[in-house]
Amino acid sequence: MLIREKIQYYERKILIDVAAFSDNTKGRKIKEENDEIRTPFMVDRDRIIHSKSFRRLKHKTQVYIKTSGDHYRTRLTHTLEVAQIAKTIGKGIGLNEDLIEAIALGHDIGHVAFAHNGEDVLDKLLPNGFKHNENSIRVLTKLEKYGRGLNLTEEVLDGILHHSGFSSSSKKAFTLEGQVVKFSDKIAYVNHDIDDSIRAGLLSEEQLPKDVIELLGNNHSKRIDTLVKDCIYTTLKNIENGTIEVSLSEDIGNALNDLRTYMFENVYKGEILKIERDKAKFVLEQVFCYFLKNHEKMPEFYKKIAESEGLYQGVADYISGMSDDYCLFLFNSIYVPKFVIY
Repeated sequence: MLIREKIQYYERKILIDVAAFSDNTKGRKIKEENDEIRTPFMVDRDRIIHSKSFRRLKHKTQVYIKTSGDHYRTRLTHTLEVAQIAKTIGKGIGLNEDLIEAIALGHDIGHVAFAHNGEDVLDKLLPNGFKHNENSIRVLTKLEKYGRGLNLTEEVLDGILHHSGFSSSSKKAFTLEGQVVKFSDKIAYVNHDIDDSIRAGLLSEEQLPKDVIELLGNNHSKRIDTLVKDCIYTTLKNIENGTIEVSLSEDIGNALNDLRTYMFENVYKGEILKIERDKAKFVLEQVFCYFLKNHEKMPEFYKKIAESEGLYQGVADYISGMSDDYCLFLFNSIYVPKFVIY
């Protein structure tokens, strides 16, 4: 028996009946031979973590742009926190951790420089708009490996596509593993963004909504603990009652939503960071407009996309893959005067 077959045998022994089993995957767009060691979901996890777009996450903003401190989250550290929370929830429920990890590691690969500020700019400038979850799929299926894509399984791609959105009406992943990542993303970013805001001196625990804090906990670790446990126990209860979906209990879910709303009003969209947000949007918009007019100066790969799929798509692919630092470097190279005479 191959090692992969042993792993899949134990999946059948350990995971709950409604988990996603790797020996029953919906497969890849291009059929491949199975790996003798790794399951298909393990292969996907490794492909994502070794990709260039994954490495670029370390220089993409989570919330705070161009911080000097080492302890503020970046898009990469956010991704790692999501993966860890999701794996804990998944293990508690009895789901496939390898699938969860692959989805979590790939869920934000399509994010633009300067966090949601960059996404707002591209959404405004592109004729068909821009959504980072849809762009993640494009990166993984069409842009990575110079256009060949990573050929990931359908379960992983579906989980990444449907990780976004907070309302109960937003579309769900068809696997429970994908649904776990969606909740874990919200649990992670709401709480670590509070932590970063307190570190920056922009918020204090005392300013947070008191009723919410009383329910979830009065510090970062207690809130994470409350939300993770509630997600596990509520989901197990759902499954026991015949409702096959991941969720939080009503009270805890409302509390997380209230905390998220508070952060949007006071931090994400509030006056605290407005000046820096506007600067970031200006930089990205100018770089986008420059390459729209000077597309011949883009790398060859993106020029070919512009020729085959249209100018806006080629420029969008180039811009959306940039890290904050590279976008700023290009802006300075294009628009900031240099000393040419000494």
